[in-house]
Amino acid sequence: MSEEQDEQYARYRDDTEVLAAIGSRVAAQTGRVTVRLPRELAEAAMSAWHRDERHEPAAETAGRHALRDGAAELALIGLAITERGRREGEVVTVELDIASAGAAVRASE
Repeated sequence: MSEEQDEQYARYRDDTEVLAAIGSRVAAQTGRVTVRLPRELAEAAMSAWHRDERHEPAAETAGRHALRDGAAELALIGLAITERGRREGEVVTVELDIASAGAAVRASE
């Protein structure tokens, strides 16, 4: 790696530390957010949580790694719904950790 690249990644490391500090402040102010989901989406998330993936992933491309990360985030939302979701007719209300809610928002963009 060149000296220029080393400096670039040092800046990225510093940026990541600032991002983490911001995250700590946000987490202290938000905790969980209450969301209302259509029953079908809630059931799909719970299915992702209950799915048993028996194989370790092979070497992955960046795209496949991102897909697996998204599936893992969905499964964590499914866990939250399983543990504390409340069905109200065709809607499920659940308090999501801000990180899970943020992951869902980022996936929608």
